[in-house]
Amino acid sequence: MGNKGAKVTNVISIPGKYCVLMTMNKEVTFSRKIQDGLLKQSMAEQLKKPNDVGIMIRTEGANASIDDINKEISKLYSIYNNINNEAKYFNKFGLLFDNGGILGRVLRDRLNNNCKVYANTEEDVQYINEFLADSLYGKVSVKLYDDNRTLFDYYGIEREILSLRNNRVYLKCGGYIVIDRTEAMYVIDVNSGKNVKSSSIEKTAYITNYQAAEEIARQIELRNLSGIIVIDFIDMDNEQNREKIMQKLQEGFRDDKNKTVIYPFTELNLVQIARRRSGKSIYDYLEENCELCGGKGKKLRFSYVCMLIKNEIFKIDEQRDIKDIHIEIDEIYADNIKGDVLTFVKNINALDKSIYVTYRRDEHFKVEPLIFANQIESLEMFRIYE
Repeated sequence: MGNKGAKVTNVISIPGKYCVLMTMNKEVTFSRKIQDGLLKQSMAEQLKKPNDVGIMIRTEGANASIDDINKEISKLYSIYNNINNEAKYFNKFGLLFDNGGILGRVLRDRLNNNCKVYANTEEDVQYINEFLADSLYGKVSVKLYDDNRTLFDYYGIEREILSLRNNRVYLKCGGYIVIDRTEAMYVIDVNSGKNVKSSSIEKTAYITNYQAAEEIARQIELRNLSGIIVIDFIDMDNEQNREKIMQKLQEGFRDDKNKTVIYPFTELNLVQIARRRSGKSIYDYLEENCELCGGKGKKLRFSYVCMLIKNEIFKIDEQRDIKDIHIEIDEIYADNIKGDVLTFVKNINALDKSIYVTYRRDEHFKVEPLIFANQIESLEMFRIYE
């Protein structure tokens, strides 16, 4: 599930901000989101494309100048030639080009003149500055983040990421959406909830559905849901209201990098979305099978839990020098901890502390400092490391 598609290919594809160099064909092609025929014809005539490669103009390229696009084509073609030249002298497996990995992709796809970039290693700062040396990206502020807390924790991103595991998302009007996943598809149910202020059932349904359409597009992109997605909107009789909901839903996917097709309302007020798979969903990154459920249930990945605990311990250390820490955690992680206590303590960055662990049947964990002697004495039997 979610593992379809080629994993190895001999087709070279080098993406830039405005275009992608490809060896699969030798033509000039355009993103499906660029619909203006005259614009495409004009651009194709002015592009300086090498004869032995193809160029695909990305959506971002529609608003770029021909000079900037041609500069990028020249840069990408230089990279392509370097790959070919180095490959001639390789007599063993080796890396020819990595395009910056996830960091390079984020910079290419998300940067604009209004961005500030924070990186937590000097190597990343150097890479970003070299990347930005290209004038295509304008002036962007780049700073080194050197706090001991993780960047995600400092800016509250961890909290936002964890909230994406919740299947219920509330709307401003008092309604909510419920996101469920099955083996075959995702199902999103829209509910009016506490939204009972409107003068008619139709208006209540419209307001709730309108806000839901905006939030659904946001949640699909944040969670990276793909494949078949079915939305069960609240019943509406007014055809114009249905059209407005469809327009709002389409607006929400306007800047989506994945190909997304939205099908019209059915008689049952269902809307089907087909979204191309690209990468993993948020669930694949955050969750793993739960052994206590016979592999049918899901739990937060233990490695992720350790990182969250480490962040909590760091917050405690910022306030005072504490040597004894009590961790209350779900019993589903007992085998992970007991199986290798030392690795667990290393992962939470607590080798200089005494660690006490108690278990309960609750997915939420708690980390607390032990300040008084009676606290330590009462938990002595639960100490796993000192």
